[in-house]
Amino acid sequence: MSGPRARVAVVSLCSTPRVGHLRNQLAALAANARAAGEAASRIVVWIGDDDAPALDADRTIGVRPGRHGLRLAAARNAGARAAADAGATLLVFLDADCVPGPDLLGRYRHAAAAQPGAVLSGPVTYLAPGVDVASAQALQRATAPHRARPNPPDGEIVRASDAQYELFWSLSFALTTETWRRSGGFCEEYEGYGGEDTDFGFSLRDRGIPLLWVGGAHAYHQHHATQSPPRQHLDDILRNAALFHERWGQWPMAGWLDAFAAEGLIAWGGASWRRTGRPATRG
Repeated sequence: MSGPRARVAVVSLCSTPRVGHLRNQLAALAANARAAGEAASRIVVWIGDDDAPALDADRTIGVRPGRHGLRLAAARNAGARAAADAGATLLVFLDADCVPGPDLLGRYRHAAAAQPGAVLSGPVTYLAPGVDVASAQALQRATAPHRARPNPPDGEIVRASDAQYELFWSLSFALTTETWRRSGGFCEEYEGYGGEDTDFGFSLRDRGIPLLWVGGAHAYHQHHATQSPPRQHLDDILRNAALFHERWGQWPMAGWLDAFAAEGLIAWGGASWRRTGRPATRG
């Protein structure tokens, strides 16, 4: 973006189970601003069915769950609207579990200035338990970006191939407010867990919006207990996968669907996946 310096807003979605992680993120954003002058407004979209606690954010808005669960797509859209209405020209979306590396905002600013019509995606490292997320040195030592996605050298920007749009994820990405409007936002038909990220990536490709991998824009996903495959989200994944298939003609989340099938939790019915009735075990 040429002209005036971008006004940055960081948009994060959160509910009660992740509020501790979010507080770490908000503190890191404040510390980075003090250290590097990369100030940004911090907008939290509270997605639970309870009221948000007091948070060190510039604004907190609420998007209640829908009939089928958390409305992640609608919440991102609401956060983007709030940021744009407040005058932001660069939107940075960070998962509540993620803390920004000290150069994340600077790298996104630089990439947006060079490619204002693109969606920008930085690498994400999944942290082991016990990493001090308040220490830039500890984060640097722990840096090991997820291998399923590109990780260009620091300062380099690489354009995604058409096939790579399905790798888009919302843990950490940025785009100008104008590009957000061109993108159409996230499809709000998705509720609960899974599918809306890949749908957004496919929509970007369909609209001819470039997706760029931004080297050095590191984010760090804080550790928490999880399941693989995510059995607790089985019904959400089946419903959202069917919606994605209806919209795009292919099945997303294939690795999870295959894993559920291998465990006997779902079966192929000739045209779609269905539950077998076997209960999903924990662990």
